[in-house]
Amino acid sequence: MNLKLISLICIFMMVSSCKKTEENNPEEVNDTEIKSQGLSESDIAKLDFADFGLDEKTERAIENWQEYYQLQDIVNNVKKGDLIYFSNNEEAIKTLLTDLKKNIPAPVNTSATLARLQVLDTKVLKLESLYNLSTTSKSELNATVKEFLVAVSNLNFQMNKKLEKDSRNIQKPQ
Repeated sequence: MNLKLISLICIFMMVSSCKKTEENNPEEVNDTEIKSQGLSESDIAKLDFADFGLDEKTERAIENWQEYYQLQDIVNNVKKGDLIYFSNNEEAIKTLLTDLKKNIPAPVNTSATLARLQVLDTKVLKLESLYNLSTTSKSELNATVKEFLVAVSNLNFQMNKKLEKDSRNIQKPQ
């Protein structure tokens, strides 16, 4: 009888001393991570870079370049802290980047502009991939957003310079 009582007490102690594990809800973890890496409009406004816009001549020259204006919509949303376009939207991004290069207007179609478009392509893909990683920190995402915005600004600057150079009427001595 003592043996039964001792074995019963041992079983009871083993069951009560088992470690209880908590199940982590993966949705809660993802929401926390997304909130921790989310950028606000004020975070993006603090970025230090030269933001070039388009001149009137450039705007007239590219007025039918729909892909560029679609890119500008994305840039405006990014400046507001809205990066949802980059959330699992790989096909649309690749289509936009391909069409952006394919449909470039003749007045700004130079090798320098194409080089800026290639850099922009790289920065867009980098931003898209980092935004979709759950391990990306807010500072990494902030730095990548800055690289993206600088690439767009450099594209604008290059197009402005191209049309400015073309509009110069330098007469050579005879």
